[in-house]
Amino acid sequence: MPMSFFVSRQSKIGDVAALVGTTPRAIRHYHDMGLIPEPGRGGDGRRRYGFQDVVRLLWIRKMADAGIALDDIREAFTTTVAGTGTGTGESEGDGIEATLAQLEEALAAQEAELARQRARVQRMRAEGSRMGLLSEAVTRRLKNLPEGSLRQADLDTLLVTERIFGPLGATVQASRFIALATHPELRAESDRVDTAEEALDDTVAVDDPRVAETAAQRHAFEKTLMTMIEESGIAEDEAALLDTLDTAHPEDAEDTPEPDAKDGGMSAFEAVTKLPHDFSPARVRCAELAQELAIRD
Repeated sequence: MPMSFFVSRQSKIGDVAALVGTTPRAIRHYHDMGLIPEPGRGGDGRRRYGFQDVVRLLWIRKMADAGIALDDIREAFTTTVAGTGTGTGESEGDGIEATLAQLEEALAAQEAELARQRARVQRMRAEGSRMGLLSEAVTRRLKNLPEGSLRQADLDTLLVTERIFGPLGATVQASRFIALATHPELRAESDRVDTAEEALDDTVAVDDPRVAETAAQRHAFEKTLMTMIEESGIAEDEAALLDTLDTAHPEDAEDTPEPDAKDGGMSAFEAVTKLPHDFSPARVRCAELAQELAIRD
């Protein structure tokens, strides 16, 4: 292109904004942030921009489009050694390179997290939204059960258990729901005892005979349930899975809450004490009596 094509002049902010692909308002914001120096003004009092200003604005736009925050762009530009002049010198390029390296590292971390999130969403879609919320180890134990045999309350309980005790704890508790799902008579008896416990509301005194009676029923049911788990082979499946969980599926271990976790990490005991419940004093006493019977056995 012949040099005569270029006209030696300075441009108004609207023309420069159109050329760069931004807006006058954005350019004024760049001035306020210190990303680009205030240019001189013409006889009409309006800003006038030169060729190097256009170059600077293009740098800013390209870097912003790459996902670099304006504050980071300003920091990259201000690392230039005094005397680089145009703002695109070699020293400033070093500052930009450092910023780009940091951005690439951050994007790689985001990409890895997105991949993990996508894998979780895919598993939730494949297993069902509630089943897929549980860790893979627990899901594997439950996925071959008869359709409709698991209740929403079963999965909700496992979700809370996994949050407090991790996949190992939920894997152990899954044995209970497998037994209930595969033995209708156990499920019916479980419902009957649950109903009896729910009847111990705030109108029932802790020394009411029904409290001790219901505790005995709970204890008898739990003994029957544990016997069924042992005799049906469910316990063996549980033990085999626990033996291989840590080595074969380390991703499950990552979901186990740690004491110093940022999302309110605490010990399992502390977490249990913070769980909300609406148990009446009579029902709490019933649970205590059932536990005493279990210890006595």
